Amino acid sequence: MRNLLLTICYDGSNYHGWQIQQNAVSVQQVFQDALFKVIGEKPDIKGCSRTDSFVHARQFCVSLKTEHSIPCKRFVGALNHFLPEDIAVLDCREVPPEFHARYSCAGKEYIYQIWNNPVRNPFLNHRALHYWYALDEERLNEAAGFFTGRHDFTSFCTMDARERGDLTRTVTKAEVKREGDLVTFTVAADGFLYNMVRIMVGTLLRVAQGKLEPREVADIIEAKNRAAAGPTAPPYGLFLNRVFYEDVK
Repeated sequence: MRNLLLTICYDGSNYHGWQIQQNAVSVQQVFQDALFKVIGEKPDIKGCSRTDSFVHARQFCVSLKTEHSIPCKRFVGALNHFLPEDIAVLDCREVPPEFHARYSCAGKEYIYQIWNNPVRNPFLNHRALHYWYALDEERLNEAAGFFTGRHDFTSFCTMDARERGDLTRTVTKAEVKREGDLVTFTVAADGFLYNMVRIMVGTLLRVAQGKLEPREVADIIEAKNRAAAGPTAPPYGLFLNRVFYEDVK
């Protein structure tokens, strides 16, 4: 039995997230259909995350176990042959039997893109939030700095059945940068709560609007109350950017 780690990327515009849904098309379902066409099996697929509807991934990792002998390089090409143009397999490698795409993950990095111009950019449709009011990226970057460190992020979590227990996470990077009219929020952590990044962005936009001072982000974290933070930003500016594993090179 082989344990394989596949790295994929996808444009999430046409999908209701990664995980299989009963009445909607998901990335996992489409990937699983292509997998069956290649190896004639439907192995239990382990995804590194549960991206929401219309969220994109520049790097998404999947592990699966199979007795099929297809070489990794051929496997990549065969899967890409059957996958639609908005999903691609980038890499395949064999990993130890105990490896699990989700539970072996040491951390992830997300980015959220904001197109900051009065005129929309058709080439960033569904790939960035169109925000036409002026943004002070230095002010936003100051506010984002308060996310770093180990905190209880209850204020930045949409509570549902999936979020129970310890809501503490360690954020190792949180910064806002501008390149022309594209403003990007980058955040890396050892784990993320449901809607955590999108609520962070909604809170940063409150700072941009002058409704909050940058230092008040620390107070919102301390409040441990979802009502204290800003709204949940739309999904389509969000990308899972990188996935980190300690023992996989």
